[in-house]
Amino acid sequence: MPPKNPDFVTYSKNVFIPVTNICRNRCGYCGFRREPGQPDARLMKPEEILPVLENGAKAGCTEALFTFGEFPDEVPEYRNWLKELGYSSTLEYLLFLCEAAIDIGILPHTNAGIMTHSELKALKPLNASMGLMLESMAALDAHKDCPGKLPELRLDTIREAGKLRIPYTTGILVGIGEKREDRIESLEAIAGLHREYGHIQEVIIQNFIPKSGTYMENSPEPAVEEIVDTICLARQILPPDVAVQVAPNLIDPKALIAKGVSDLGGISPLTIDWINPEAEWPDVRDLQKKLGSILLRERLPIYPQYVKRGWYSDRLSGLIAQLSDSEGYRKQP
Repeated sequence: MPPKNPDFVTYSKNVFIPVTNICRNRCGYCGFRREPGQPDARLMKPEEILPVLENGAKAGCTEALFTFGEFPDEVPEYRNWLKELGYSSTLEYLLFLCEAAIDIGILPHTNAGIMTHSELKALKPLNASMGLMLESMAALDAHKDCPGKLPELRLDTIREAGKLRIPYTTGILVGIGEKREDRIESLEAIAGLHREYGHIQEVIIQNFIPKSGTYMENSPEPAVEEIVDTICLARQILPPDVAVQVAPNLIDPKALIAKGVSDLGGISPLTIDWINPEAEWPDVRDLQKKLGSILLRERLPIYPQYVKRGWYSDRLSGLIAQLSDSEGYRKQP
């Protein structure tokens, strides 16, 4: 039996900051990645990022989503860009950005691809949560030029985050050539890590959207029935304290809530979805009207159960106390 509709579903209010789109992977579906020399290849400078953080804090956002291409430091041009900014590595620059976000009053959530234990340990005190999409346990044509998309490498990063007690986001991508049994295997792998470490706060069920100019630009989107089936599988396989999330700018969430969706992810009032720039974020008030009696409840990037458990550093404690209510959700002004 599918779960009955909850009284509410959660979301966070964020600013989406694509620090760099230089990436070693060449995913067949990705429209985000750029090569140095392309007009829109970027490493955002502090003078570009700090105003976004400041405006986000003024608008009531609680999450700074820092997104990167994976291992950009392997690219010589990128290293030169970093050096011009005065930094020797992406990690050093990211630590500066996280500190700046906290000082401004907004909680960092970093999604920077595969990371080592030492990198995660360095970032933990400055991040309310972190994330890495598993995407799929299958070996897929879409990932044939992607050294960072080997499932065991991604699982290792998620595992190391668990050892460090970092509240974590992961997920699977539906419609990139995988089979149903691959989705089951992926969800079971995530569930196993959560049972061991207790750190997976949400699993995103993300539907593939074809992007012009990519290898998969003519591939079909997954049918709604496939998404519904995957959500049902997720709710059956994942432990009950792990939220199942869909992106409300990529798919209509209303009918999916009855199947097990309990979170709608980050919704930004200020910045676009840089991974899916063609898909506008819904206005929260309009989204609430569509959901009817199912209330939207705002949370922080760190889920309430981890707020209550104190899974955050002293560096973040004051800001989390300022932003959260007695249940660990977003304190309402």
